[in-house]
Amino acid sequence: MVWTLLAWLAYVVASVLSPFTAHGFEGMRLTSETFVYVIIVSFLCLSSFAYLAARQGALYRSRAHARVPRAMIDAAFDEVLPTMTVLVPSYREELATIRKTLLSAALQEYPYLRVVLLLDDPPNPIEASHLANLQAARELPAQLQAWLAEPRTRFERTLEGYETSSPQEYGTRRQIRHLAAQFRWAQRWLDDQIAAEDRHDHVDVFFAEEVLGGLSADFGEVADALFEASNTAAEISRDRMLQLHRRLAWTFRAELTWFERKMFVSLSHDANKAMNLNSYLGLMGRTFDPVSTSNGTILRPAGNTGSIAIPDSDFVLTLDADSVLLPEYCLRLVYLMQQPENARLAVAQTPYSAFPGSSTRLERLAGATTDLQHIVHQGMSYHDAAFWVGANAVIRKSALEDIVEVERNGAFEIRRYVQDRTVIEDTESSVDLTRKGWRLLNYPERLSYSSTPPDFGSLAIQRRRWANGGLLILPKLIGNARARAARGDHGSAIQTMLKINYMAATCWSSIGLLVLLGYPFDDKLLSPLVLLAALPYFVAMASDLRRCGYKRTDVLRIYAFNLILLPVNLAGVLKSLQQAVTGKKIPFARTPKVADRTATPALFALSPFVIIGYSLWTYWRSMDSGHWGNAAFAALNTLAALYAVVAFVGVRNAIVDIGLGFVEHLYVTETPAVPASSRRRRAENATTPASWEEILFRGAAATATGQHPSGGGGQFRILAVPPEPSVERLVEPSLERSVERSVEQEDEGEIAELASRSVPAPPSRGQRHRSGGRPSRTPTVKSAAGGGSTRSRSGTTDQRGTDGARGRSGAVGPAARSLGSRSAPARGDGIERRRAGT
Repeated sequence: MVWTLLAWLAYVVASVLSPFTAHGFEGMRLTSETFVYVIIVSFLCLSSFAYLAARQGALYRSRAHARVPRAMIDAAFDEVLPTMTVLVPSYREELATIRKTLLSAALQEYPYLRVVLLLDDPPNPIEASHLANLQAARELPAQLQAWLAEPRTRFERTLEGYETSSPQEYGTRRQIRHLAAQFRWAQRWLDDQIAAEDRHDHVDVFFAEEVLGGLSADFGEVADALFEASNTAAEISRDRMLQLHRRLAWTFRAELTWFERKMFVSLSHDANKAMNLNSYLGLMGRTFDPVSTSNGTILRPAGNTGSIAIPDSDFVLTLDADSVLLPEYCLRLVYLMQQPENARLAVAQTPYSAFPGSSTRLERLAGATTDLQHIVHQGMSYHDAAFWVGANAVIRKSALEDIVEVERNGAFEIRRYVQDRTVIEDTESSVDLTRKGWRLLNYPERLSYSSTPPDFGSLAIQRRRWANGGLLILPKLIGNARARAARGDHGSAIQTMLKINYMAATCWSSIGLLVLLGYPFDDKLLSPLVLLAALPYFVAMASDLRRCGYKRTDVLRIYAFNLILLPVNLAGVLKSLQQAVTGKKIPFARTPKVADRTATPALFALSPFVIIGYSLWTYWRSMDSGHWGNAAFAALNTLAALYAVVAFVGVRNAIVDIGLGFVEHLYVTETPAVPASSRRRRAENATTPASWEEILFRGAAATATGQHPSGGGGQFRILAVPPEPSVERLVEPSLERSVERSVEQEDEGEIAELASRSVPAPPSRGQRHRSGGRPSRTPTVKSAAGGGSTRSRSGTTDQRGTDGARGRSGAVGPAARSLGSRSAPARGDGIERRRAGT
């Protein structure tokens, strides 16, 4: 950092101040060029300085970080059992992608976990393929609930048996061996599931080997340790034995369900992820009755007597549908947030890393930039400048309640916890939280992974969205800093710099690079000091790439990668300016996650060739005029852009996408003609006597005369006593009764067999479980398990019964077959259980 700062100061003195002092004003053109060039170099140096400062903070945090022992975490959860709701927003995702995400969340070793798939697809799609995918997504939570049924039932009964056994200060030898046998059984069960996993790409391999395989290996090590303890007549306290029993029960006890906001006209249908989350968050902790209206179904608040209950929770985990978590993610982050010094910690997260082993150069380089961002975010936490990164985060529910904005949309209440003014909703919500005195923190371990776009088309959509919105939030950030300063919370200069750079660096870097590419500056402004100022940045980045498992030379490929992304970033910046001028929200462009290649917009497919052509022309012109510095810079950009087109985009793909874009402009979408309007006297609405149903529901009068306009009514035209939808019996027999295998306690013979069974060490990555072509063993069931959230440690007794809707069992979703749902099991397929007697 010091080197960069000194080199920048030396450049300003040597290239600007000294010539001006010695020769004075040398003309408007050179003065203007000097001013613009110094501004560009200064902003680029500021970004370099920010990266180096964040990197240094990350190194400090990495050096100071000590992993909390698992026994301490288990002991902390002996008395305090905070609840967690995992929200997975999804829009037309591939079923295999959603499955991995839901399972990685369900297998969290956490006491009370509820996983909700927030389907945002149109509820009644026209295309058969979309309808089939939506129906499969609705059925998926029930299938996964059944997938977990056998271990869940087994370990809940095992835990209950130990809890009801005669209390002793230490576990007996037989109890220790029995517990070891349970861990060995869990390891074998997971190994069977690993062998049945389909492996089509590196994401499937990672899920099988690191999520399922990591949990299996962990259970195997615990089993080995317990068997060794029993063989040496060691003593294990009853508290620790109880914690280990709970660990097995908690790992497989999660409840999975689904919810569709677009089935209810009383919820926001804005097409963005933020409002998908807000719609569910606004329902948590309350009960509702579905009411049919002429415009659709609404959810009417019903106090504590509603037929649909949405449980509340202490924490909320937001998780993108293409991300996976390692098994201890929730446990470690909640333990951190439960510490007394972190009482004002609103968000804890591990910024996601890229899945290793990508098959394309583009995905690999995009993953490299993602892994570098993990380092940057760790350093930002060191300087208390962290932002919420939306792919995954554990959020304190009370913090969300502190920043909620409530507004009315007609007769309906809309609660906005996560801001949707821009498409980077997590960033603006971070500013709201800090304004209220909350903190955000990045946990210094890699516990979450997310997909990276494998082709340039999908990457362009993602990066354009990332570049959009920072400028709009910047004034809010500055106002927040003033408010914090007014109450005595003065941040450091580095903290302010990191936050501003996070918001606006894409803007000034893109504009600066565009000007450097397009304008031939005077050679007097070029200096080796500029290269010296940038040298620490590139050297540090190369070192970080090496530490993350990439090549040092990838730093040059990243430069080429960013060069062809220049038009994409500029498009995002222009969209921000457009929104600032017009005040209209920019549509949320979801990143496509499909197996096939996504076509690149013609402008973005053509722009790399424009960069190559212009750089070649600049090189020729600079060589002809003797401007050697400009010629060298143009040659570098020509080679970098040419390499990027060949390696990352593909010449053939680019030509095809340009042709597709040209053909699309030849066709005009037919729109119905809008009749010309003419001024005429407004006709009075005809009135008809109000029906008794409307009077009882709406009140005596809708107009001054007590008459209702015919054909009006709109969203208020609903029945006073709406007919009860046709509902099947929503409480199904418990899934535990459908488990064929009994889970009686093993006798000493079975324990001895499990203890003596040879369990080989886990193979290295890429060699484990090569049975990739075997079909999945995930069963399809018609109903899921009964029972819901409980407060006992065994998971079988003690209904919670407090905090409003907390403790209510069942899933969330449409309340009747008339809303387009399937049969309504008690748990796991998105249907809330009706109370007895409704």
